[in-house]
Amino acid sequence: MTVTIARQGEIAVVTVDNPPVNALSAALRQGLWDAADTLDADASVAAVVLVCAGRTFIAGADVTEFGKPPVPPHLPDLVARIEGAQKPWTAAIHGSALGGGLEVALGCRFRVAVPDASLGLPEVSLGIVPGAGGTVRTPRVVGVPAAVDLVTSGRPMRAAKAAEAGLVDAVIQGDLLEGAVTFARQALTRPLPEPALSRPVAAPDAEFWAEQEKAVAKVAKGAAAPLRALACLRKAAEAGFAEAMAFERETFLELRGSDQAAALRHVFFAERAAPRPAALRDVEPLPLRRAAVIGGGTMGAGIAAALRDAGLPVVLVERDDEAVARGMANLRGIFDGAVRRGKLTEAQAAARLAGVAGTTDYAALADADLVIEAVFEEIGVKRAVFEQLARVCRPDAVLATNTSYLDPRAIAGGLPNPGRFIGLHFFSPANVMKLLEIVPVPETSDRTLATGFALARALKKIPVRAGICEGFIGNRILKRYRAAAEALVRKGVPIAEIDAAMRGHGFAMGPFEAQDLGGLDIAFLQREGARAAGQDVAETLGDILVRVGRKGQKTGGGWYDYAPGERKPQPSASVAELLAREIAPGAAMSRDQIAQALVAEMAAEGQAILDEGIAQAPADIDLVEIHGYGFPRWRGGPMFATGIRG
Repeated sequence: MTVTIARQGEIAVVTVDNPPVNALSAALRQGLWDAADTLDADASVAAVVLVCAGRTFIAGADVTEFGKPPVPPHLPDLVARIEGAQKPWTAAIHGSALGGGLEVALGCRFRVAVPDASLGLPEVSLGIVPGAGGTVRTPRVVGVPAAVDLVTSGRPMRAAKAAEAGLVDAVIQGDLLEGAVTFARQALTRPLPEPALSRPVAAPDAEFWAEQEKAVAKVAKGAAAPLRALACLRKAAEAGFAEAMAFERETFLELRGSDQAAALRHVFFAERAAPRPAALRDVEPLPLRRAAVIGGGTMGAGIAAALRDAGLPVVLVERDDEAVARGMANLRGIFDGAVRRGKLTEAQAAARLAGVAGTTDYAALADADLVIEAVFEEIGVKRAVFEQLARVCRPDAVLATNTSYLDPRAIAGGLPNPGRFIGLHFFSPANVMKLLEIVPVPETSDRTLATGFALARALKKIPVRAGICEGFIGNRILKRYRAAAEALVRKGVPIAEIDAAMRGHGFAMGPFEAQDLGGLDIAFLQREGARAAGQDVAETLGDILVRVGRKGQKTGGGWYDYAPGERKPQPSASVAELLAREIAPGAAMSRDQIAQALVAEMAAEGQAILDEGIAQAPADIDLVEIHGYGFPRWRGGPMFATGIRG
């Protein structure tokens, strides 16, 4: 049974059991409706506790029903039915109460939760707004400012913060069901609060809404749902309950059929499938208990921090004591930054750092289950590391390289037991960026490959399998994107106009701003290395700038000029002069035409990558671009946006 009823004296306990996440299927909705009818008719019942079996409360909609005609009872009606029950309901929350799950809880008279529970309305991340009263009841329960943050961001809040906001009536220490029944029984001894639909809401003034609209638009970067959710909240604050509910439902239905919602559903399902590839379903990964990182620079320290965030003890190996000290300082800086941003307490940061042992002695790696090399991107340096690892590591230890451009096969040539070798391409900063390109060599065993995906799950990253080519998936597309942007400059399209076009398309930065931030010399040195190796690599506009010392923000100038201590790009007369011979005035392009042209180039390279078997599916390319390179999520990725799907 999806829904069952038990009794503890005058308290009825309604238990939902719809694994794995108690999603709001049609059967579950009907079961809850029937339970409400049954308990209203039972004179021996004074109050109801709604609890869920398994690992979570109701975690949202049933994804298998996405895109299908809705089946009654519809969720708004179910929430209203619970809200109008003759006996007060208390939602007992563990795990996550998300989306429709939180809307059901808002229909209950009370909400209690265990300390690590999270509550949220993430609908905007799917291109829609709550459709069962989330924008209407939430401001009546927690007030408008808190509701704006919860609904327009889509970010969940933990039980303690929810209790402060008034979203949760009590945080239950110990057994949830026992605590919830006790709470419900005690609540009967006091006057009952009004149901959410009857509670007043203080309507802010027009200035408040103008400020919120500006703030939400800045974060949304072109996504429609957050601003539409804000409009629903304003209607809830300024109109009656029924009118606000009708407005929310109309907005929900309109957005559900939008292109943005379709794109975000595509990304949702791709992200859901990525961590557990079907081909590896029956392959047992190597248990990961101890890890090591070779190299304590920016990338190595970021990887070590990510491993520590996942609870793994880490050995950090550097070439000498001074480098070890720098690496540990880099790690300390990462954890201290997390403390400043409120992500960690000082005690947690100290514990993270205490779990890292810095050393110059490779012998300390004898018991490591996983070793990740993150040293200088030069083949000789990397090969020397793996020669050392071959001597000291266990025969079954997974040995990984973090190379972003070099051929992993050349790095691990001659390695004993090559089945344990794999490429794990992290993106900087590695403790923040969610993408992990997993690059097997022909000898990589299925168990090693499965271990790579298991690591991604432990680190809460989005893993994408990539074949071997220059730049793998992401950097190969980046190279073409940058070349296409330079080609537009050669045709007379202003640098600043190209960047503005891509920002307008939903990117945080345009291609030239991004190069200035990261440094033009990085790609320049790779091109110079290829030229030194005898490859025919054409001179780029970026090469012209680097050769005169313009390497980006760090030198005060790249594609743009930067005032001392400032990061705001300023159009550069020097750049215009340096590139004048290379630019031929051409036809003017609108910003939309610029963006469409560059996205088409990205997709064309993606198609070539698919044709060569470097990527396994268009959705994998979309995930790489969204999580590694800032492609606007609400556009679905370059492949989805240009109609390349499947």
